[in-house]
Amino acid sequence: MRRGIAALGVFAAVTALAACSGKTAATLTIWADDTRFVQVRSLADDFTASTGVAVNVVQKSESDMDTEFTTQVPTGNGPDLIVMAHDKLGALVANGVVAPVDLGEDSSAFSDVAVKAVTYNDQTYGVPYSVESVALVRNNALTQDAPTTYDDMIASGKVSGAEYPFVIQMGDKGDPYHFYAFQTSFGAPVFQTNADGEYTSELAMGGSGGTDFANWLKAQGDAGVFSPSITGDIAKQKFLDGAAAYTVTGPWNVAAFREAGMDVSVLPVPSAGSQPALPFVGVQMFYQSAKSANPVAARLFFNYLATPGAQEKMQELGGRASAMPSVAAKSDDQDIKDFAKVAESGALAPAIPAMGSVWNYWGQTEANIVTGTETPAEGWATMITNINNAIASK
Repeated sequence: MRRGIAALGVFAAVTALAACSGKTAATLTIWADDTRFVQVRSLADDFTASTGVAVNVVQKSESDMDTEFTTQVPTGNGPDLIVMAHDKLGALVANGVVAPVDLGEDSSAFSDVAVKAVTYNDQTYGVPYSVESVALVRNNALTQDAPTTYDDMIASGKVSGAEYPFVIQMGDKGDPYHFYAFQTSFGAPVFQTNADGEYTSELAMGGSGGTDFANWLKAQGDAGVFSPSITGDIAKQKFLDGAAAYTVTGPWNVAAFREAGMDVSVLPVPSAGSQPALPFVGVQMFYQSAKSANPVAARLFFNYLATPGAQEKMQELGGRASAMPSVAAKSDDQDIKDFAKVAESGALAPAIPAMGSVWNYWGQTEANIVTGTETPAEGWATMITNINNAIASK
């Protein structure tokens, strides 16, 4: 029998305490933001029914939950567990507010990208439950093509007769997240990686690859394909209205397309440059507080979370591909299967603290280049300098 995060002795200890007292011996407190609260509460109910361990799920705001967690944990007033995306991991570790969690043999059941996401400085800090990325989404009523290059996609979209051959959100502050797959196809990933494949704080999106991408951005702006006037809401609505043949978006919008009765397909993002297009991959995970008052019960919860049943539950409730490939592959939802395939070959979003210095300069520069406010080569070079200075000042 496998031994994973929690040995059988942990289960016995918790349930024995519960039996002796006639009620649960410990109450786990979990913080979940408003987008995941209902899902986590449902999972917690199943966990309690299986173990007798009570769980108090507290709804928090997505915008500042990580900040509140970092502030409250040292005081002893934080939760036992918190559920967030993996990209907060570096900052949480640096602040000393999360505890290592040994995945043990359970790690083999999760995808490589999921395990990598919960790993920082050679230690694992939580249990993943879903992976997600953007992908190319096709309106099947307008075209049946499966383009592998950006130029082929634009040509296909034009043949379809759609008002927009392709629509993608940008906004006046830019949107590096949605554009990242195209950027990587020019050989310009955001950070360098070391021999172990871990991100360093050295930027990798300068040089000729970054300049080539910047020039391409300007060309697409001149062609009227990209525009800061296209916000997320506008891009979504244009696709919903049948005015676009293709878009790049994530499962959060595909669900809305399905609800509207659209026939869509989820495909890999086509390459604009000479290399594969690698969208950012995000991993959702549960972290354990460094000051948890109930570490035994927390380990039991993690053991439960690492089972196919719990992973299936979260996949069904959240509509996101499970961090366990075997669970995602068995889904009846084709979108989940297709997004899982795209994520498998994507680029894990950096979780290092330096990433916090990147977004604002990066996005604004992309928007400025598209509008002509900055010239491609000079604007991109200035961005690199500004980001490096921001990283050095932290």
